[in-house]
Amino acid sequence: MGKDTLTVIDNRTGKQYEIPILYGTYPLYGAAIRASDLRQIRVSEEDFGLLSYDPAFMNTAPCKSSITFIDGERGILRYRGYPIEELAEKCTYLEVAYLVLHGELPTRAQLEEWTQQVTHHTMVHENIKKFMEGFRHDAHPMGMFVSTIAALSTFYPEAKNIFDPEVRRLQILRLIGKVPTIAAYAYRHSKGLPYVYPDNDLSYTGNFLNMMFKMTELKYKPHPVLERALDVL
Repeated sequence: MGKDTLTVIDNRTGKQYEIPILYGTYPLYGAAIRASDLRQIRVSEEDFGLLSYDPAFMNTAPCKSSITFIDGERGILRYRGYPIEELAEKCTYLEVAYLVLHGELPTRAQLEEWTQQVTHHTMVHENIKKFMEGFRHDAHPMGMFVSTIAALSTFYPEAKNIFDPEVRRLQILRLIGKVPTIAAYAYRHSKGLPYVYPDNDLSYTGNFLNMMFKMTELKYKPHPVLERALDVL
């Protein structure tokens, strides 16, 4: 039985090197070697060592992930082992978000708790609205969006404690909850429309549609097809 190594012979020196082969989450779809293992291949003590030359990282694996697997040529995308087409058909956005973070799809009780936790953070500080109102009427929505996301750190300075798991979890909930609100505000600003507060009686995607498109009606009712389509996206 063969070994999981790569044997390299340097024809400049005649030396032979054995380099370990590493496998990702799905060994069937490829293997890799560490580029740093090539540094041992030298022609002299003064030699820096062999480097790998890969313009645009066309054949470089930057990390090993247990969360996502993608093979664009084969049309494969998986989150935590689940095919994306299966998740799109059977799950909501918040269910997939839970899956990505926790490694498993939520039970009904876990989903209810998770949804409540996210919903609790959909509102933004009124000063965030004033901050966004300071942009020009023709400011690009994406520029407004990324600037406002960055500005959240001034409202939640404890977010810098990145090694505290509870602080990290709180920031995750805040971002998942507030990103639709900020995105909708940026869109309505570009249209010259008043901002719409979140309606937490609606679903996650239904609420986003509400904040984007509500006009004079007392209660916005999202179209179920659009609501589901946005969930899939």
